[in-house]
Amino acid sequence: MTLSHFFAGRLDRFAFGSPERTRQRAERLGDAAPGRSFALFVAAAEAGDTEACFRVGECLVDGKGAPGDPAEAARWYHRAASAGHVRAQCRLAQLHLFGLSQAVVERDAGLFEPVAGETADFHAAAIWARRAAEAGAADAQAMLAYILSAGPQDLRHPEAAFDWYRRSAEQDCPQGRLGYAIALMLGEATADTLAVARRHMIRAAEAGLPTAHYLLGVSAERAVGTPVDEVAARHHYLIAAKAGLGKAQARLGLLLLEGRGGAVDALNGETWLRRAALGGDAEAAAMLGGIYAQGGALPPNYAEAAYWFRTAADRGHSAAARALGMLYLTGAGVVRDPDEAAIWFKQAAEAGDPPAQASLAALLQTGTALNLADDPPVVHEWFERAAEQGDLLGAFNYAVCLAEGFGLPRNDERAAFWLKRAAEGVVEAQYWYGRMLADGRGVVKDEVQAAIWFARAADAGLAEAQAALAEILMDGRGVPRDPQRAKSWFLRAASAGHGPAMFALGALYAGGHDIEPDLSAARRWFAQAAESGHQRAALMLARYTSRGLGGPQDIEGGRRWYAQALGLPEAAEESAAWERSLAADIGMAAETESGDAGAPEAA
Repeated sequence: MTLSHFFAGRLDRFAFGSPERTRQRAERLGDAAPGRSFALFVAAAEAGDTEACFRVGECLVDGKGAPGDPAEAARWYHRAASAGHVRAQCRLAQLHLFGLSQAVVERDAGLFEPVAGETADFHAAAIWARRAAEAGAADAQAMLAYILSAGPQDLRHPEAAFDWYRRSAEQDCPQGRLGYAIALMLGEATADTLAVARRHMIRAAEAGLPTAHYLLGVSAERAVGTPVDEVAARHHYLIAAKAGLGKAQARLGLLLLEGRGGAVDALNGETWLRRAALGGDAEAAAMLGGIYAQGGALPPNYAEAAYWFRTAADRGHSAAARALGMLYLTGAGVVRDPDEAAIWFKQAAEAGDPPAQASLAALLQTGTALNLADDPPVVHEWFERAAEQGDLLGAFNYAVCLAEGFGLPRNDERAAFWLKRAAEGVVEAQYWYGRMLADGRGVVKDEVQAAIWFARAADAGLAEAQAALAEILMDGRGVPRDPQRAKSWFLRAASAGHGPAMFALGALYAGGHDIEPDLSAARRWFAQAAESGHQRAALMLARYTSRGLGGPQDIEGGRRWYAQALGLPEAAEESAAWERSLAADIGMAAETESGDAGAPEAA
C-alpha cells in the first residue's frame, strides 16, 4: 500500500488539483496542520512533483505529520535526488554519511564532530555529495571535501579535498570555512597561510561551530598564527565545552586547574575533565588519573587514580594502561598483583608504548608475572613473531627492543632492518630509521636518506621528526641549508608541545642563525620550553630574566629558573656567580645610600 492510499482519507478537497497546487496547499498548512500537510505532500510526490518528494523526506526525518522514519525518508530523497533536486542530494549524502540510525537526531550535525556511526556509507555519500557539489551547493562541497580527506583510503584525494573546501568557503559555508582552515594549517604553514586560516576559523566560530572554537582555543594556547593568549583560549574552550565537545572540555579543565588564563578553579576544572572523561574522552580520563596520582594540595588518591586510569585504558589509552600496570605492580590504590600489572603492561606494549614493553619484559624475565600462560616467556619474541607475519607495528616494536636492548642484546643491524620494514607504514618507524641513518647506527651513515625519512614522518605530523628535519635544515646536512624552512618546522613541532623545538626557536630568535634577532620572542620560547621541563631552556630563561633581556628584569624568576637548571654542570657555578654579583651590587647601593645619608644637606 502506498503512502497516498494510507492517507487518502485525510486529503482535503484541494488535493486533487495539479501536483504543484497540492504541494503549495501543503506548504501553506505547514505547522498548523502537520498531518494534513504531510498527506498532501505525499499525494503531490506520488503524482510526480520532485519538490514534494523532498518535502516528504523532510517530514519523515523531522517526524512532522508522521512518525520519524529515516529509511523511508531516504527513499523519498532518492526519488527527488535522482530527478536532480540538489537539496535532496545533500540530504541523501548526509543520511549515508551519518548513518540512517542517527539521521533523526543528527541531520544537522557538523562534519568535524564525532557523530558518524558504524552504519556510515562513505561511498554512497560521496556519489550524492559530488552531484550536489558540482551543482554548486556549498554544504555538499564541504561534505565531499570531508569524505575525500577523512573517508576510507580508496576515496581519499587530498588535493581535490582542498579545492572543494576552498570553493565551499568562498560561498561562506561555515563547514567549508572550517575545513579550509584546517587544510591550510596542515599544509605548508607560513605566516600568510596561518593568517588566512585564522580568518576562516573565526568566521566558522561566529557561525557557532564548536570545533572552530576549540581550534581557536588551541591556537591561542599554543601561539599558532597568533600570540599566546590563554584568556582567549579559555573563552573558546568554554564555548566548545558547553556544546559538548570532549576535547574542549578536557583542555578547559586543565587550564582551570593550572590557573592559566585566569584564576585557579579546581572545582570547575575537575568537573570539566570529568564531563569529558564520562563522555568518552580517553585523554581526559588519563589526565584525571594523573592528577589523582600526583596529588597537590591534598595527598595523592591512588584508588581514584586507578579508576580513571582503568577508564582510559579500557578506551585504548596506552599510557593510562601502563600507569595502571604500575599501580598494580606497586600496590598503590589497588591490591598488589604483578599478574594484573603484566596484563595492563601487555596492553600498552601492544599499542607501541616502549616503557610498557620494557616493564613487561622485566616482569617476564624475572618470573614475577606468572599468569600470562598464552604469552611467550620474553616480550621480544611475540613482537618478532608478529613482525615475521608482516605486522608493521610488530616490526617497529621488535626493532625498538633490538635498538634499546629490551629483553635481548642490543643489535643495531637487525634493528635497522626491521625499522626499514616498519617504515613502510608506521610513522614512528620512519623517524627512528631516519635517526639510524643520520647516526650511522646499524647502517652506513647517509644523511641524504635520513632527511628523506625525517621529511616523510614530519609531513605525517610527528613532532620529533619535524624537529629533526628542522635541525638538519639548519645545519645543511643531507639537504641545502635553509634557516627559514627550519624555523617553520620548529614552529610546527613546538605547536604540538615539543620542548626541544621550543628551545630551538628561542635559540634562533636569540641571534646568530640567519634569523632576525628578537629577544622578546626568544624569551617567550625559552619560557615555554622551560615550563615543559627542558633544563637548558630553564638555564637560558634564568639568564634572560636575571639580566632583563627581552623583557623586565625578574630577580625571583631568575632564581627559580636557575634552580630548575641545576642538573646542568654550568648552572650551579653561574647561579652562584650571579648571586655574588647581585649581593655586591646591593652592598654598593647600600654603601652609597649610607654615604648620602651622612652627607650635609645643601644650603
